[in-house]
Amino acid sequence: MATPMPVPPQSAPSPPLPLGARLRSPAGLGLATVVLLGLVVAADLFACFADQMEANVAQDLLGGVDERLIRRAGRTDTLYNAAGVTQGVTLVATMVVYLCWLWRARLNAEVFEPYGHRMKRGWVIAGWFVPIVNLWFPRRVVLDVWTASVPPGARVRTTAVNAWWTLWVIGLLVGRAASRQYDAAHTPDEIGDAARLMLSSDALDAAAAMLAIVVVLHLTRMQRHRLGAFPDAAPVFG
Repeated sequence: MATPMPVPPQSAPSPPLPLGARLRSPAGLGLATVVLLGLVVAADLFACFADQMEANVAQDLLGGVDERLIRRAGRTDTLYNAAGVTQGVTLVATMVVYLCWLWRARLNAEVFEPYGHRMKRGWVIAGWFVPIVNLWFPRRVVLDVWTASVPPGARVRTTAVNAWWTLWVIGLLVGRAASRQYDAAHTPDEIGDAARLMLSSDALDAAAAMLAIVVVLHLTRMQRHRLGAFPDAAPVFG
């Protein structure tokens, strides 16, 4: 009697999307966000250089003023202002694309985990602009999206999110203090102190942007992995 051929095990069917749900890959927006965050880092490092130049000129002014030093101070002020404009432009562009990416990631996360979000969807955008609550609402939104996107059975690690947000908030508060100090400065030593404080703020902002890149890359990677389990999801690079 012939031995029957073994039947290969069938893989479990992929789960269908819930009724009315829609999944789209955040990969394209995530890549654009990472590129722009890289420009933010470059702009912050440029600002750090300008801050140090401003502090150096202020220190030299304490020893006396001559025509050469006045010309140097003018060039330094131009560089300082250019750094501020560069930071502003890159920040606005990055914020627009980042919020588009985060919105898409949040929509996906609501499918992965419908009941794991403490903030309503509108706070994904509004949380960044409402005073006071913008110091913790965005972190809460990102943490919930992150947790919902972790592959089933994997350990939830939120160190990157917490480190990014901590540096961002500290840099923001130090930057506000430095701006007020700079606006109120009248003497070379006061200008130098303000420039050095601004240097600390810009360095913190650069570090926060680097950690934001890590968060965006990892969260996008987790969602791409989760999307692979849904046959009706948009293509990986959609």
